[in-house]
Amino acid sequence: MIFEKGIEEGQQNFIPKMDIEGENLLDFIPKYLLRENLPIPNVPEVEIVRHFVNLSQKNYGVDIGMYPLGSCTMKYNPKINEIVARLKGFSLSHPLQEENQGSLEILFSISELLGKITGMDAFSLQPAAGAHGELAGLLIIKKYFESKGIEKSKIIIPDSAHGTNPASAKMAGFSIIELKSNKFGEVPLDHLKYAMSEDNVAGIMLTNPNTLGIFDPQIKEITRIVHDNGGLCYYDGANLNPILGICRPRDMGFDIIHLNLHKTFSTPHGGGGPGSGPLGVTNELGQFLPGPCIISKKNGFERIPSNEKSIGRIKSFWGNFGVIIRAYAYILALGAEGLKKVGQIAVLNANYLRVLLEQKYYLPFKRVCQHEFVISDRDFPNQITTDDIAKRILDYGIYAPTIHFPLIVRGALMIEPTETESKASLDYFFEVMEKIYEEAKTTPNLLETAPHRTPVKRLDAVLAARKPILRD
Repeated sequence: MIFEKGIEEGQQNFIPKMDIEGENLLDFIPKYLLRENLPIPNVPEVEIVRHFVNLSQKNYGVDIGMYPLGSCTMKYNPKINEIVARLKGFSLSHPLQEENQGSLEILFSISELLGKITGMDAFSLQPAAGAHGELAGLLIIKKYFESKGIEKSKIIIPDSAHGTNPASAKMAGFSIIELKSNKFGEVPLDHLKYAMSEDNVAGIMLTNPNTLGIFDPQIKEITRIVHDNGGLCYYDGANLNPILGICRPRDMGFDIIHLNLHKTFSTPHGGGGPGSGPLGVTNELGQFLPGPCIISKKNGFERIPSNEKSIGRIKSFWGNFGVIIRAYAYILALGAEGLKKVGQIAVLNANYLRVLLEQKYYLPFKRVCQHEFVISDRDFPNQITTDDIAKRILDYGIYAPTIHFPLIVRGALMIEPTETESKASLDYFFEVMEKIYEEAKTTPNLLETAPHRTPVKRLDAVLAARKPILRD
């Protein structure tokens, strides 16, 4: 760690002068908050540079190679979006200063664009991530029924839904009714009807396409059943990428949706954030959205406070503004036709890999997929496991797919290549997977002890979980 590299003698820190004229910062800070010593390691600049460059060489990201992490949509992040987000008019603005019409226009405009993409009537940009959006959406469902004097305490969630759904529902105070997928990887309608026959079911929460990469062709019938029984339909937008410009959640019958700007709309993610999980609703639910919101008037844009029926703020100010700017630039650059092509190529790339890999790997659902698909370690030579396969993939300079998820497939490897990978990149991934299959037959020990070429070799996962050493 950089804090462990300090030297005793000399002073290497240079603090830049303030660029605010006529003000003394010390006049605004209470004395009890002032420090006598800087909590900054005393390290020469050259050592700082070497330290962080060395760390960067041990890191891996989509700028280095393919990142087929299923249900995470690790697509390339265009650098023009970074340039736009770092324009001084945006990067130096502060939510407590006078309202800037340019910033308000972006917030208003992206809400309108997201509405057109999804079919929803109103959006809040406050949620900071997908699960945060889920929680806010579920609180809206709860508030909706409370406003009608109806008590609803259960949510239906298919076993193929996104992994955070049950946790979000639990945090919102709901208990979970799990629907087991049928042999096609779809929601069984007879089970859904039975579950919705209970009086206290608030609705359903699902992902379509689901985490198997399967688009449920019965989706309009699913939402009809829920609505006919007085429930609401929540769409987890984690897997929106393959249906961009092709179909819209509102047209499927959904009432509420969250999106992941850091996935579908190509803003950087991983490492804990920042993300953005905008929440969209129908007109009927608009009054419950977290505020404030922005309206357009003849003389410009104006901020208005939350509706009195709102669930209230779920984050300070406007959400993660820098992420929103990046997504806005991405949408404007591609336009409607470009976004549609994103979805089409994402589906094409996934199916190209699926057809290649099913020659050697077990595919539990042999059907056309959407943006991702799932293979498993079933019948793999010499009892080589999913963990062995994933760790060996790292040796070939590719990040491993999502493993052991969805839970309904034993030994799952969930692969999502995204639309930004070239055919050459996909072919290389297939070559690697073919080599690994042959290695499993001839030299299984090579996989059982992998990875061999990474800065950190194979860890004792059990020991790491039970006795983590977070710092030497």
